Amino acid sequence: MLGIKSRVTTGVLPKPHFSKSIGVSLFRFPIKEQTLFAKRLSFLIKAGVPIVESLELIGKQTRSRGKAKMFEALAQDVSSGQYLSTSLAKFSNHFGEFTVNLIRIGENAGVLSLNLMYLADELAKKHALQRKVRGSLIYPIFITCTTLGVTGMLTVFIFPKIMPIFISLNITLPLTTRILLGISIFLQSWGLYVILGLFICGAGFILVRTKVHWLHYSTDRILLSIPIAGDIARSYNVSNFCRTLGLLLRSGVHITEALLITASVTKNLIYRRAYERIAKEVVKGETISKNLAVGTILFPDMLSYMIAIGEKTGSLTETLGYLSDLYEAEVDEKTKNLSNSIEPILLVTMGVIVGLIAVSIITPIYDVTKNLSH
Repeated sequence: MLGIKSRVTTGVLPKPHFSKSIGVSLFRFPIKEQTLFAKRLSFLIKAGVPIVESLELIGKQTRSRGKAKMFEALAQDVSSGQYLSTSLAKFSNHFGEFTVNLIRIGENAGVLSLNLMYLADELAKKHALQRKVRGSLIYPIFITCTTLGVTGMLTVFIFPKIMPIFISLNITLPLTTRILLGISIFLQSWGLYVILGLFICGAGFILVRTKVHWLHYSTDRILLSIPIAGDIARSYNVSNFCRTLGLLLRSGVHITEALLITASVTKNLIYRRAYERIAKEVVKGETISKNLAVGTILFPDMLSYMIAIGEKTGSLTETLGYLSDLYEAEVDEKTKNLSNSIEPILLVTMGVIVGLIAVSIITPIYDVTKNLSH
């Protein structure tokens, strides 16, 4: 791997420390705003406005102090003779390596405005793809939270008010009622601590996952093995791979460097390692399609087949664009199927839980009324 980096990553900008970035690192700069930034800067440069004035103009239009300071720092760097990409690298936690390298290539080739428009289109499509995946999870999460909320309200607030009546009558409570009583007592005493503990464990797991490589790698592998969710993850990663690689190649990036940049912006470590392996083989003279065929679990057969045709006909960039649209459509279809598959399971689970609680409350009442009638 060292051999590859010495040859192809000389153009990949490092992440130097920058004193002015300390005061602007706390704000969020989401993909949607990055897309608008790229579009506006491309339009201004194409209209003949100097980069420094363009950055100053964009900075004046933002209401965030942190973003205004960032654009001011970018304008100062460019006015002092630095490349825009060099200055953006100092804020790589907001822009990312993909954006920095695509702008660097545009500056070197004299097509900065065109590359900025390519970047805006890429970010917009990536944002749309992320929204589709996240949107498919909203309904299941809503149903789950509703179930837990109704269960908690019945267990913690309603059931304890009825329970003293049952206890005063000295009747033998059904098993489900006794279980519910134990849960109610536990939640009344420890409920807040349980919620706080779950929150801390969840936040801690997310934090540790980003820091511990083997845990991140393991969770990514587990995700790919989960039915339906694994299929969505594969289509999502393949779509991003095709779109990112195709855009980099269209912008004039060498194929090995493009593979390494694609790997660096890939969050799934399983796919990142696969792209790095493919880059290593491409340096040796192998084709991308041949190495994609090796990892059939990660990459569909049609992907390697279509890329092989693109490599032979010299239309690899167009082929990658077609494939990215194809697998993005698959993500859309699979996310809809995910919601349709989970919906009946969640509804049945919610009905069973609420039904058990209702039975636990109604059964003792029925026993009391039956004894009174005798």
